[in-house]
Amino acid sequence: MRAEIISIGTELLLGDIVNSNAQFLGQELAALGIEMYYQQVVGDNEERILHAFKEAYNRCDIIITTGGLGPTDDDLTKEMAAKYFNKRLFEDKESLENLQEYFKFRKRKMTTNNLKQALIPEGATAIKNNNGTAPGVIIEENNKIMIILPGPPKEMKPMFEEDIKPYLKSKSDSVIISKMIKILGIGESAVAETVKDLMESQSNPTIAPYAKEIGVILRITAKAENEAAALKLIEPLEIEIKNRLGENVYATEDISIEDVVAKLLIENKYTVSTAESCTGGMIASTLINYPGISEVFMEGAVTYSNEAKHKRLGVKNETLEKYGAVSEETAREMAIGIAKKANTDVSIVTTGIAGPGGGTEEKPVGLVYIGVYVKGKVKVEKHIFKGNRSKVRNQATITALDILRRCLINE
Repeated sequence: MRAEIISIGTELLLGDIVNSNAQFLGQELAALGIEMYYQQVVGDNEERILHAFKEAYNRCDIIITTGGLGPTDDDLTKEMAAKYFNKRLFEDKESLENLQEYFKFRKRKMTTNNLKQALIPEGATAIKNNNGTAPGVIIEENNKIMIILPGPPKEMKPMFEEDIKPYLKSKSDSVIISKMIKILGIGESAVAETVKDLMESQSNPTIAPYAKEIGVILRITAKAENEAAALKLIEPLEIEIKNRLGENVYATEDISIEDVVAKLLIENKYTVSTAESCTGGMIASTLINYPGISEVFMEGAVTYSNEAKHKRLGVKNETLEKYGAVSEETAREMAIGIAKKANTDVSIVTTGIAGPGGGTEEKPVGLVYIGVYVKGKVKVEKHIFKGNRSKVRNQATITALDILRRCLINE
């Protein structure tokens, strides 16, 4: 089966609302083994909605629409669906009762324009909306299916999960399962070159690289009769890719680098402290997002000034004067200093120039020294990050966590 998503609403075209519905539905359809090659976004216009239906049915079997089910005159989805299939609209008794009950329960008066929400095309099936007023609709006609869903995600998602997913499962004879491999420390082109032969010979499963702002994701996707069979197809390819990329792979599930590091710290019972200059507490903040981190996270210091680096961390004045705050030597003393002051097994520190000003030819904007202390061993890396102040700080944070991850797995 092949599906197409049509998102209806002028507010989507104008960028007033982010189209998160299409992302959600795309992921869900893929997991159900339903292929999708196109998506459309169309405004609240009769002619253009009808044209979108015609275009979609020229290349697919199922249309899933979101939006355009409200009580106002520019909510046109059901009306255009009825017109496309040459059906009349009729009042669905159960939908009307649900609508009346919705307003009664909330002690609100139901205006007459809400009655249009209880209208559905003849021969269609109404889907109860447990989180709003507009019911969904399923139309089956001439080997074509149209599934009409409300626009608000808080209404659309539960309706899909509760009613539409089981319906579509009954129509599909296969599933598509994806496994992600998350990578840091190597760029997209290098990743692609490393797995080039695997990508060129792919059929089922397939491999697709995705470059994120920081890091790369390889998505392995397999189609099979059930999830277990699909995962069996994925497994040998996943193992081969992990063997080739080694410790550049930090996760094979949808988990962040800070969660990976936090889990390693907790599992090893390593206490941790941070001292940050250019990142200004971002490393500490990301680690603290992880539930249970209080078992090991002892202290986080933002030592922005030279005075703070000296007084709080014990960085020597001679070091600051000779090498400067942004230097390998200062980062090393910061890492040792905070670990000793906080009495922790591990520390992470940063010192750098986030910009936009403050750079020199010798020490440009984006220069960051990252120090990691683990059980008496200190590692300092020099990085030059590109982008604005926010990007430099974010890249420094993620890179610092990744350096610590590598130190921990090699400990």
